[in-house]
Amino acid sequence: MPKKPIVRKARKASSEIVRFLRIETTGGVLLLVGAALALIVANTGLSDLYEEVRHTYIGIDGVFMLNVQHWAADFLLAFFFLVVGLELKRELVVGELNDLKRAMLPVIAAAGGMIVPAAFALAVAWGEPGASSVWPIPMATDIAFAVAVLALCARNLPSSLRIFLLTLAIADDIGAIALIAILYSDPRFVPMLVFVIAVAVWVFLQSRRVSTLWVYIPLGLIAWAALYEADVHATIAGVALGLATRVKPDPGEHEAPAIKAEHAIQPFSAGFAVPVFAFFSAGVALDGEAISAFSTDRVALSVVVGLFAGKTVGVVAGAYLAHRFGWGRLAPDLKWADVTGAAVLCGCGFTVALLITELAFTDIAQQDLVKTGVLAGSTISALVGAAVLYARSRAVRRHRAEA
Repeated sequence: MPKKPIVRKARKASSEIVRFLRIETTGGVLLLVGAALALIVANTGLSDLYEEVRHTYIGIDGVFMLNVQHWAADFLLAFFFLVVGLELKRELVVGELNDLKRAMLPVIAAAGGMIVPAAFALAVAWGEPGASSVWPIPMATDIAFAVAVLALCARNLPSSLRIFLLTLAIADDIGAIALIAILYSDPRFVPMLVFVIAVAVWVFLQSRRVSTLWVYIPLGLIAWAALYEADVHATIAGVALGLATRVKPDPGEHEAPAIKAEHAIQPFSAGFAVPVFAFFSAGVALDGEAISAFSTDRVALSVVVGLFAGKTVGVVAGAYLAHRFGWGRLAPDLKWADVTGAAVLCGCGFTVALLITELAFTDIAQQDLVKTGVLAGSTISALVGAAVLYARSRAVRRHRAEA
């Protein structure tokens, strides 16, 4: 008898933790904590242990044998991309991307926010070894972190700003996913065929309204393993399965499978997968020698310029051109100062930028310098973007109080 209240309390505590992990600010904060811990550990006496752990190989010899850092990047991050795929499917079918005119402005802004940072990075790094590999890195925006900063600093700004940023970030992610698939994949036919069959079976099961979880888990693992064996970055399996999931509820159905899956997976993605990836990817040395090398490395500095200046210029220019030529509509309650603050915030690259860095640079020393650029550019963008949005939020609050 005494166990029942304890069980009830445990279940209540568990549900509260899950609810907390679904809050938008939580994912961004945990991502930042993971990156900060990595930097602390990598620059203290624990650095040798840190390197030993992240290069420890785990798996079945001859089948799957990856080190801890690769498990975090290839497997855990697939859950993050699954959530992205589910969000994207929802937006395409029933959300903002379903209305072409309303979606075009943030989508064109996202295009500007990819092209201009790449151009800025190439211009700064031109002529240096690695310049041809660096341009995709500042094109990415971290949804979790950008939306978390927005939620913290823009409480008095219109909700349409959040929709603008979310739509832009999702469109940005489509571009990043396409880049990973095109630039860092060399598909092998037989595993690729297995992957296509697995996704087709997933679509068929969805159409037949099969809801048994234990059918989808092994099917998802088969799709992931097949894509890994096909030499395509396995995280793309998450996007494909998210897009293959039904997003419209049937009559009498409380929630569509895509919404249920997103609610179930998002806490794990935000609370564990992404922070663990950040922890094992963001650990770079920041001693005097490393900072000196970073400050004179034009390839690493090009990432900072691309993320901070390139994203701001690209997003604002894209949004302005779309509005000016009637390709899209700016929400009536949005001001260009709000858009500018969100544009600066788009320079928070973190998750996808770190992933592309690991794919683009195989030399560890160069990789660490570029990662430092990602962290520096993302941090500057977060701080400046937060300051702009907070100032705008205070101005709006003052205006309301005076009215």
